Amino acid sequence: MEEVILNIYVVIEKDKVTEFRAKEYSRSGNDDEKIAFLKSIAREDFEEAEVFNAPVDRAGNFMPYKRFAKFEKQGSHFQLFESIFSTYNIPENPLICVTPVMDGEILAS
Repeated sequence: MEEVILNIYVVIEKDKVTEFRAKEYSRSGNDDEKIAFLKSIAREDFEEAEVFNAPVDRAGNFMPYKRFAKFEKQGSHFQLFESIFSTYNIPENPLICVTPVMDGEILAS
């Protein structure tokens, strides 16, 4: 059965999360095949991915990457992607591949 899957990028500039990007696909296959597909095209997807706002605090400052990493370690970083999930009408428990882009370098394997 086909499922909507996403390549999501966390853009980090000078240790601050400054934007998110995302590109969607509809694919069938098992989860391992879908993740392998997303990883295989992560570098080429970045420029075409849709740009989303990164979270800011009350003063308008971007989130430090260390804080994002804490969210990720706790498994709660998905809440930061709600605007992405809403845009693509993604159901609960989406299959995503998150790729950091550190100071312009795409850190994809």
